[in-house]
Amino acid sequence: MPKNFTFSIIIPVLNEPKNINILLEYLKLFEENFEIIVVEGNSKRETIAKIRNKDIKILISEAGRGRQMNTGAASAGGEILIFLHADTRLPVTALDCIRHALQEKQYVGGAFDLGIRSDNLIFKVIAKCASLRSRLTRTPYGDQAIFIRKDYFNRIGGYKEIPIMEDVELMQRIKKRGDKIYIFSERVFTSPRRWEKEGIVYCTLRNWIIIILYLIGISPDKLARYYRRN
Repeated sequence: MPKNFTFSIIIPVLNEPKNINILLEYLKLFEENFEIIVVEGNSKRETIAKIRNKDIKILISEAGRGRQMNTGAASAGGEILIFLHADTRLPVTALDCIRHALQEKQYVGGAFDLGIRSDNLIFKVIAKCASLRSRLTRTPYGDQAIFIRKDYFNRIGGYKEIPIMEDVELMQRIKKRGDKIYIFSERVFTSPRRWEKEGIVYCTLRNWIIIILYLIGISPDKLARYYRRN
């Protein structure tokens, strides 16, 4: 039987051997009752082979962020699940904020505003627009550190195991049920590496196009093929 925790931080990873220990060392700053679950989606196990901390729960799953996060959630002992990308850093007050917010029974989960770890002005604009969008639509993305009550997550069937947009689909489902999420003004900070690698304008426009196509009904399978080609 899994040990009981207040929080389970679930980290789906794929080809993150350079980043995983940096994140795990950062999480040592948090003074709370929580467990960390790393779910590897690479059959070669290149990321988990680098983990130095033996207290981390390590799981193997087929690749696919939704599938990996469901695998982690099924093994979690925490009352509250936090889904954290390997290149994203929680604010040091995150666990305290979440615990207090979810004392209000009306909230089933939520996320944080987005920050990007760069002094470049354009990244500040991108982050501000992303945070505003998530507040207006009540549909935060996965890089905003989505958190959710475990019993509620299980009750609604967890993440849909689709190749892309699993975070948006989950949040849309919650909204359609009429349930409420809490979005903190405190920011998580994610890496700018995607924009730096692909180009700021191209990456931003590509992401906008994909979300628009998803919202008008294009299947996640087709969107994933488009994403990989581009």
